[in-house]
Amino acid sequence: MTAEHYFSAEPSTPAQRGEIEFSAAGRDYQLVVASGVFSAGRLDPGTAVLLRKGSLPDATATGVFLDLGCGYGPIASVLASESPQATVWAIDVNARARELAAENAERLGLADRLRVAEPDDVPAEVVFDEIWSNPPTHVGKAELRALMERWLPRLAPDGVAWLVINRHLGGDSLHTWLTGLGWAVERMASQKAYRVLRVRRKTS
Repeated sequence: MTAEHYFSAEPSTPAQRGEIEFSAAGRDYQLVVASGVFSAGRLDPGTAVLLRKGSLPDATATGVFLDLGCGYGPIASVLASESPQATVWAIDVNARARELAAENAERLGLADRLRVAEPDDVPAEVVFDEIWSNPPTHVGKAELRALMERWLPRLAPDGVAWLVINRHLGGDSLHTWLTGLGWAVERMASQKAYRVLRVRRKTS
């Protein structure tokens, strides 16, 4: 696995397409994938843990959600499917990942509420009620922290972020670092070496 999977705008590897299947919250999904994007061969184990252990929104949920580093769109697809009254932004620097996420949104009938975009194309005034992410830990601590510093401040005042981090790739240190920045961070689950963190603004 290389950083190209996460941070190359235009992957150099040929796009060999395929499909993956998974279940989340009682629904079955079949998504198009391709080489040159993160975890093209299967649903990433960390993503699976996040979808299983995070508090997914339900059909009554409204507001604006963000899938940060969406890849081909598994988290965004689940969020939009579970919450038909919400708007979901799915962002990724990888053009191929964005194309796949948009295609999967179309296949699932979610394209009217699932907006796939480059990070710089999200309007500055948009705030998020929920942020969900299996962030790119392989790019290194500095890049990961920069990602958190850019997007967590865009949480609504009572918003919540759900993150999954491999403890061998800095899950516990990220928890400590976010707490040091003034965020209220709770480890909500630990499974298969992954930490599921819930991040909120501290209440005064």
